[in-house]
Amino acid sequence: MTPQPPVPGGATDGPAPRPDGGASDSGVSEDEAARWRAQRREAATAHAEALAARQRAESARARAMIGEFLAEARARGVAPAPLHVRSYDGRARYRTPLEGWYLRRDETVGIDTAGEFYVLTTPRSLVAHFRGVRPTPQDPPLVIGAGGKDGESIDMPDALARVLAGEV
Repeated sequence: MTPQPPVPGGATDGPAPRPDGGASDSGVSEDEAARWRAQRREAATAHAEALAARQRAESARARAMIGEFLAEARARGVAPAPLHVRSYDGRARYRTPLEGWYLRRDETVGIDTAGEFYVLTTPRSLVAHFRGVRPTPQDPPLVIGAGGKDGESIDMPDALARVLAGEV
């Protein structure tokens, strides 16, 4: 049986495959489309790897800054304080086992005496009210609050300098 030609103006389920296995009506063969998809996957993977490497490098620089801050804070006698975690809405405050310094005035970011960086926010919880919260350390950024609203981000060196100056 020979394939029927499409009826002009009639409904089709897409371009009919060509009997010779060549390009479809769009002019792109299946092999070319597969190669393009593979190239796009490789480019996306390379982009993700470059982003992760850049983030690791930024975290390493931020950790070095925090290490310098710790030495300076000890030399100046800047005492650490108990760190608390705030609920996302800011109404509740939960205790933690941490001591350190807040890096923002709203007390949502801090570092402990070991130099670990913490985001100090959590959902409201009755259990946390009684038991407290044990925050998880995160990789420190070079810019705290990057991507937030205007005026809500601060560079790590500036945040650390404000703590040393007693402004936070």
